[in-house]
Amino acid sequence: MQMRVNIAVMSLNCPTFWRERKFQMLHDIFGFIRGPLVWISFTVFTVGSLYRLISMWRLAKKKDSVVFNYFSAFYALRSIGHWIFPFAGVNMRKHPAMTVVAFLFHIFLFSVPVFLSGHVILFKESWNISWWWLPDMAADIMAMIVIGCCLFFMGRRIFLKEVRYLTSVSDYMILAAVAAPFISGIWAYHQWAAFQAALIVHIISGEILLMIIPFTKLNHMLFFPFTRGYMGSEFGAVRHTKDW
Repeated sequence: MQMRVNIAVMSLNCPTFWRERKFQMLHDIFGFIRGPLVWISFTVFTVGSLYRLISMWRLAKKKDSVVFNYFSAFYALRSIGHWIFPFAGVNMRKHPAMTVVAFLFHIFLFSVPVFLSGHVILFKESWNISWWWLPDMAADIMAMIVIGCCLFFMGRRIFLKEVRYLTSVSDYMILAAVAAPFISGIWAYHQWAAFQAALIVHIISGEILLMIIPFTKLNHMLFFPFTRGYMGSEFGAVRHTKDW
């Protein structure tokens, strides 16, 4: 028995033992966040999005059913088609810096995760599905632009009185949640200090971001076609004017 205790103590004092334990722990973490947690995050996002859309549709039917009476597909699509182009609206032209930053932010926020070579390769390995991807340098620059846009939005909420008045702690938390996958992704890609930990943070923060979309202000990505379609229909079909 004493011999077994001595062997156990010696193994705990052995650097190789701790290296192997660390490797096994990292392997287990990667296995979980690249396996079950991926499916959990996609399930939460999908079910949560459907729930928000259905509940909002039911609420509109109950509280403001007249919306459905004058909803026009023509004016809705006209409005959506107009607002997806920069400087198409009067308010966009009045705030050129905000317009440029907002469009760059939204374009790169979606294009980098979808067309990043590392992500495409993971899909290829997992489901034998692949598509065109961005050059690594281009994706790197675009990710940095997304981070810069987040800093711009944070600055507006801090320094502009009219924006600061409407800002809550949750707004800063949402900005942090959006920026985290890009910051940690750049860190892991360049293999700076503790890049293995940065990679874990990158995956987990990306999955958290996906899960919170239906339940935070980020859900405007779900409601945009409907809110813009509603505005277009009201201005076009009822007021007979443009909504830009």
